[in-house]
Amino acid sequence: MTEVAPTRTDPDLAAGSEWLGGPAGHHRAIAGFFSPLTVILLTGTVMYWLGVVRTVPCIVNGWSSPDRYEHLCYSDIPILYSLRGLADGLVPYLEWPAGGNPLEYPVLIGMLMGVSAWITGWLGDANGGDFYIVTMVLAFPFFLAALVATARTNKGRTWDGLLLALAPSVFLAGTINWDWPAIGLTALALWAWSAKRPGWAGIALGLAIAAKFYPVLLLGPLFVLCWRAGKLRYWLITLGAAAGTWFAVNLPFAVLNFEGWSYFFRFSADRGQDFGSVWLALQTAGLGIPADILNPLATGLFALCCLGILALILLARQRPRMVQVMFLVLAAFLLTNKVYSPQFVLWLLPLAILARPRWRDIMWWQAAEVIYFVAIWWYLLGLEPENKGLPEPWYAAAIAVHLVATLVLVILVIRDILKAENDPVRRPPGYPELHLDDPSGGCLDEAPDVFTLRRDAPQAQELAPAQTESQTPASQA
Repeated sequence: MTEVAPTRTDPDLAAGSEWLGGPAGHHRAIAGFFSPLTVILLTGTVMYWLGVVRTVPCIVNGWSSPDRYEHLCYSDIPILYSLRGLADGLVPYLEWPAGGNPLEYPVLIGMLMGVSAWITGWLGDANGGDFYIVTMVLAFPFFLAALVATARTNKGRTWDGLLLALAPSVFLAGTINWDWPAIGLTALALWAWSAKRPGWAGIALGLAIAAKFYPVLLLGPLFVLCWRAGKLRYWLITLGAAAGTWFAVNLPFAVLNFEGWSYFFRFSADRGQDFGSVWLALQTAGLGIPADILNPLATGLFALCCLGILALILLARQRPRMVQVMFLVLAAFLLTNKVYSPQFVLWLLPLAILARPRWRDIMWWQAAEVIYFVAIWWYLLGLEPENKGLPEPWYAAAIAVHLVATLVLVILVIRDILKAENDPVRRPPGYPELHLDDPSGGCLDEAPDVFTLRRDAPQAQELAPAQTESQTPASQA
């Protein structure tokens, strides 16, 4: 597979590379130690730990208000260390503080929290700051896994992983919650699928669902794509492996204490409209939705979006790329959800990069998320007694900025699906010889359609001329 150089395919990077000698040429040197993946991992490591260093003001003052909002360094991690009994040695799901609630996170996160608490206690005079640092150390390998998998999933586009390594959301939102295990495991599942290993993809996806529940949404669009391509056997293998893995992780806790284990599901179902959601923005504008109809309305709107994506998959002349429709489903979920915490952008980030790897588009979207990140903490600052913060109408405007930016990215991806010539993955500029189908699709790549609502759908031989090993140049930017 030809390795795509971003300075040849991305007009903005090509223009910016002029001061370094211009875009990469056909006779560029072979990469040495600083291969694309090495550069991505080193850059991501610096960004990750700079994000931790950024929270030093909170570490020093113990995450107290209003400093944690004023300095934009709030984190759930040290706060829940004491509130959920971890500081007292209580076992997640099996024990919780008297008069308090069980842990409101899926099992794999609870296990990570328990291990972090044990290590923190072993260190001696432990506090929330120690627990926070230990957690960030344990989450770091999952971030590295996300970097590697994002760089490898779209074959021949290793440099796209640099978009994740340099994303402002990694620097700002990567320390708020326990998101990296789910993100890293989901990215590994996509990589395994792209390598035609559906069983391993299912195992990684099952673990991801056991960490955060959102990866289960990816099974829906994958089913429809496999249905259109006649590859349902591969989907069933993935589903079986995912379900078996999820049950293996969850069953012991469900048997030992069902009330503690099931609290996560009750908490999610009963949660009302909250920060960052379109519903909160509507309430601020005087168009609030009554609590008794919010759940069915949000669920129904998401279901309607999913029906639209189903129609898009079956009606598009060329079958959409796997990561494109996965991005659309997850974006629809986040846009219609009852809450949008500032770290949720991290869930969408790897899929957005794989679906639309254009630096300008990703970075403009990230800029909008930075605006929202600053707005929510300064808004919360104003809710503290005797503190001035961002007025509610301005916070609602920041929500609108994040919603519109995500919608624009959604529209661009839909356009790429309907017009393959606009897709930077299928028709990378600077490489006229490349006419690709789905480099991340695994068994779906170049597969002819078995079921489609389009009679003029192209067959496999029309999509992607085979690439030989002799066509593969060295991978330099």
